[in-house]
Amino acid sequence: MTRKKIFEKQLFSDEDGLRFATPWAVAAYRAKRLKCSSLVDISCGIGGQTVYFARECDVVYAIEIEPAKIKLARKNCRLFGLDNVEFICGDALSEDVIGQIPTVDVVFSDPARAATEDKRDIYKLTPHIPDVLKAYSEKSNNFAFEVPPQLTPERIPFDCELEYLSLNGELNRLNLYFGNIKTCNRSAIALPGPIKLCGKGEHIEEIKITDTKEPGIYLYEPDPSIVKAELLPELMTELSGEVSIFRMDNKRLMLTSNILVDHPMMKNAYRMVFSAEFIPSAINSELKKQGYGKVLLRAEVDPVMYWDVRMELEKGLKGKRKAILFAREKEAYLCEKIL
Repeated sequence: MTRKKIFEKQLFSDEDGLRFATPWAVAAYRAKRLKCSSLVDISCGIGGQTVYFARECDVVYAIEIEPAKIKLARKNCRLFGLDNVEFICGDALSEDVIGQIPTVDVVFSDPARAATEDKRDIYKLTPHIPDVLKAYSEKSNNFAFEVPPQLTPERIPFDCELEYLSLNGELNRLNLYFGNIKTCNRSAIALPGPIKLCGKGEHIEEIKITDTKEPGIYLYEPDPSIVKAELLPELMTELSGEVSIFRMDNKRLMLTSNILVDHPMMKNAYRMVFSAEFIPSAINSELKKQGYGKVLLRAEVDPVMYWDVRMELEKGLKGKRKAILFAREKEAYLCEKIL
């Protein structure tokens, strides 16, 4: 399988720079959304996002506290043939740095955070969002922040747009937009595309959603940006009531219908082949009859037992068809991917 290209060009980087650098598809999308005459890029790192801002804006002021990263960001801008970036090395909240920034259209900040945490906390970002808003209040009315996408809407106590973004079907970023660049309260973006769905704000209670305990002929995985942004009601409204929610397990919330529906915010679509009690040996017999050769197990199974269960499901299979097994409680659902 060919690995998807994360960066448009091989960036100059230090040991951890590429780990935190923005994938080019995300950087290009975000730069187009924030396209303006002048922009401040706080905590620019090695410049993975800066180069795309510079492609869309007349001038970019890139701030970074680490001198080594500033040098790498300069190299990366030269790599892309850009000369409209003014680099400032220092603490973005210091009077010295702020004094070098004129009035601008947009202030963007990608605050530092711990590589891993038990639970993400918006108040553990550096610099803190309220501090940036206050420090640059005389420079711009429009602010954008990148924050951990694990944060759910109720854990973000700001009046802003929450834009959850997925890349190739996986949750990737959460952007917060303040001021005139805010377009709604919550939005979901799927890349490549981009495909966007906005929330209905205060009218959300008017949208009714339906749960079912029995799946239909088709099962769908909604894009994770939709789930994280809590926009399933809006998605289901666009689907004109043709689908219901089917809660497969603690990790998988799926949609289901008896007629095939198509929407760009569906990550995957499956056709139900058969359902049965989750007894691997019995399922294996049915898979043999139907000419299957491989089973992808997507069910809540004890990790220690995963490969034992998988091997029992696939024992003696010689066909060419591939099945995907989902499970809800003691019931297994054998499907084939169609989209």
